[in-house]
Amino acid sequence: MNNTIWLNVGEASADIYGALLIQELLSKDKRLNIIGMGGPAMREAGLNTIIKAEDLSVMGLTEVLSALPRILGFFKKIKTELERRRPKVLVLFDAPDFNFRLARMAKKLGIPVVYYIAPQVWAWRKSRIKFLKKFVDRILCIFPFEQSFFAQHGLQTVYVGHPLLQVMDLKKLNQIEPDPHKMVILPGSRVKEIKALLPVFADCCQILKQKKPDLTFSIVKAPHINQDLLNTFWPGNLSVNIYNPEDRHKIIANSCLALAASGTVTLECALLKVPTIVAYKLSWLSYLVGRLLVDVPFISMPNLILNQKIFPEYIQDQANPDKIAAKAFAWLENDTQRQEIRNKLTKIQQLLGQNQATQLAARTVMEYVK
Repeated sequence: MNNTIWLNVGEASADIYGALLIQELLSKDKRLNIIGMGGPAMREAGLNTIIKAEDLSVMGLTEVLSALPRILGFFKKIKTELERRRPKVLVLFDAPDFNFRLARMAKKLGIPVVYYIAPQVWAWRKSRIKFLKKFVDRILCIFPFEQSFFAQHGLQTVYVGHPLLQVMDLKKLNQIEPDPHKMVILPGSRVKEIKALLPVFADCCQILKQKKPDLTFSIVKAPHINQDLLNTFWPGNLSVNIYNPEDRHKIIANSCLALAASGTVTLECALLKVPTIVAYKLSWLSYLVGRLLVDVPFISMPNLILNQKIFPEYIQDQANPDKIAAKAFAWLENDTQRQEIRNKLTKIQQLLGQNQATQLAARTVMEYVK
């Protein structure tokens, strides 16, 4: 009997969601053979790994071009394995630039495709909707506004809510009091992000330390990021504590302010009600292409969910130490303003579902297996 399921994760932030799904699927049927592309959490949960997700740590147009030979090698290997193993269903997580090609492969082989953590076509590159209609059988929506958007365009959807709620023990974490002297730095999960943003954040912290000597700084590193890389871009004369990813929620919750790369971590900060300054930098070519394609007013998910700029956003040349430090200092000096932000962020949790995302996703996936 063919009981194979292929999961494909290309982003570090989705690795834990894939791991949760694997655990839930195996709890339903221990005979399942779950294979594909994933990170360390998925491997630990039971993924039979074809390719490691961390080997696809690229970002932006020019960065992808330099990694193209390696990526083409991945596609060739995946195609061979799909043809040989013929999984019952292919489950894709985010990473549309990579996963769309897999969806096309699966369609040719008659393998159903489920998209979990769907591409944000409501934000940019709406032309991709045609692709999704042709090559994807079901979309599992993690944001409520996604379901109505995809349904309007004739796609089959299931609203499952956000799996992040199952990763975070919010009842316990929300009891942690923020320390007014602690700041947390979240420079991203990709090497390119860290190289672009950590020097900016470090210079910003240097400025703040001169104004407020009692400030302390913490960095939370992404799962596959080497600590030596972080040390390379952090000044030796500025003290910093570096924490492992499994400690990140406690460290964030205990901080009064965060500096963060745009990404899933901004949503984590919002759920922990931590005022956060968001920054992002790309190569100029990637940025110019993005400017033409992006069709949303904000880059951070908390701002999009609440439809207002709760978290300040500094993009490209705006992401400079002086501007970020000025905003951070203003917040650090104003307890009332920080509390107002925390109050506004309480709505986020209510809007992200009923804490059953993994169970609902597994139920949908198992429909194809049976």
